[in-house]
Amino acid sequence: MDLAGDKLASDIVLLDTHEVCGFADYFVICTGESNRQLVAITDTINGELRKLKVTPMHVEGTPESGWILMDYADVIFHVFGPFERDYYQLEKLWETASTKVRVP
Repeated sequence: MDLAGDKLASDIVLLDTHEVCGFADYFVICTGESNRQLVAITDTINGELRKLKVTPMHVEGTPESGWILMDYADVIFHVFGPFERDYYQLEKLWETASTKVRVP
């Protein structure tokens, strides 16, 4: 979460999904205000985790689509543009998951 915050991501949320989701223990959801910021956020997360020898199982989406998903098995990062974040409303979709941290 600090990695996304370092790139000025907003509305960062950590959801504990382990009791309600069979494919991940946590979702990290955040918003970037521009395509350039989406790239910066995802590059920073990916770069820092690579230093720890952790690579994503799957990456999907593009900055132009407004949603980039990075699947690290137990943790899935969802990096949204503002419109897409509001449209998909993942927190509402996964409302039975507990919110562990929210950084405005």
